[in-house]
Amino acid sequence: MLGLISSSAIGAEDTVIPSTFALIEESKTMIRVGGFYSNSNSSMDVTDPLRGDNFKLDFEEDLNLEESQFLPFFEAQYQFNSKHGIYFEWKQLHRNAEVKTLTVPFQVTLDDQIYDVQAGGELETTLNIDIARLGYKYNFYQGNNSNLGVSLGLHTMFIKTAFDGDIGICVEGESIQQCANAASPKLVNEEVTAPLPDIGLYGDYEFSPGFTFNAHVQYFYIKLDDVEGSLIDVRAGVEAAITENWHMAAAFNYYKVDVNFKHNINQVDSNVADYNLYYSFIGPMLSVSYYF
Repeated sequence: MLGLISSSAIGAEDTVIPSTFALIEESKTMIRVGGFYSNSNSSMDVTDPLRGDNFKLDFEEDLNLEESQFLPFFEAQYQFNSKHGIYFEWKQLHRNAEVKTLTVPFQVTLDDQIYDVQAGGELETTLNIDIARLGYKYNFYQGNNSNLGVSLGLHTMFIKTAFDGDIGICVEGESIQQCANAASPKLVNEEVTAPLPDIGLYGDYEFSPGFTFNAHVQYFYIKLDDVEGSLIDVRAGVEAAITENWHMAAAFNYYKVDVNFKHNINQVDSNVADYNLYYSFIGPMLSVSYYF
């Protein structure tokens, strides 16, 4: 899991730094900073303004958002004793792009208002997702060089979607041409999900002095009022102890977020799709940790 205590390094010939599993009660706090190279796939449910069919607007292919980029993350952990601890994690997934001539027209409903984006127009797109996680971890098994545990936590997602350019505002009953003429230069939608529960399993194994393999898997799914969301987080990697306090880690991570906000639930005759945001990435992660 987050902040899994990894192994210690071997120092000089006559000085052997004890295994992390022996130091676990001494190292109460861990701070980790790093970055991940994401290969992203994100989309939003919208409507074709001419045919009325719902389709997924691809942020990478249709709106030119970067598919691959390096993004930061931060983790912290406080260990009460060898079995109990708390953790905090923050990930930043921010991207923007500009399209000079949009080839895919679409309509989207946000806050009970229909917005129309026509083909041929100029559009600047922003997609920002920040994910904060706070939780509790419990090591239910501890061996000489391994441990297994379970985590219980809460996720909060801060999502900002912004379109800046040739955007029309549609009033119910208007034709496509009428709403396209009502120009609105910028559309910004910000959603904050209520804290959503997640459960996970984690473990680590010191296969050589100073080198630990660790992994975790976390999942949540929630449907509450007008919000439905899920998250899958799988990570596996190797952590090396540079000194007793400083560690470096390389891991491979798969992360998927799928959030659906059901706007216009009383407008049963609307042909505009619910607002759905899908984001996933798979790629390597690098980090540096300090234990004290």
